[in-house]
Amino acid sequence: MTFRFARHTNDLEQIKAFYVNILGLEVLGGFQNHAGYDGLFLGKANENWHLEFTTSVEPATHVFDDDDLMVFYPNTKLEFELIMENVRQHAIPFIEAKNPYWKNLDINEGKMFLDPDGYRIVVTNLKMA
Repeated sequence: MTFRFARHTNDLEQIKAFYVNILGLEVLGGFQNHAGYDGLFLGKANENWHLEFTTSVEPATHVFDDDDLMVFYPNTKLEFELIMENVRQHAIPFIEAKNPYWKNLDINEGKMFLDPDGYRIVVTNLKMA
């Protein structure tokens, strides 16, 4: 099965910079003016998932709650450490999770922060349960 998570945004360039420069994702493709939408596909080559971000003349209206989040599990400790260093270098503040599982992570296990649209992101080096 292939998985795509699609979300509308007001600023494709800002989203692209965040997911590429902070999380280390790759631009896998995109499109311009497809039925009034521009879009961008981000992920990792040869994986069975990717993120799609779109923009149009209609502004995005995001309504997230404290339990809506994307969790990224880097494949190696080095990849995890690189992402955490990117977060620190870009002065992205960590935020406290509502869910006790994520709330109790220490800095060596993972942390939560917001993407440019205010969506909660967790990056962790713990194994998926």
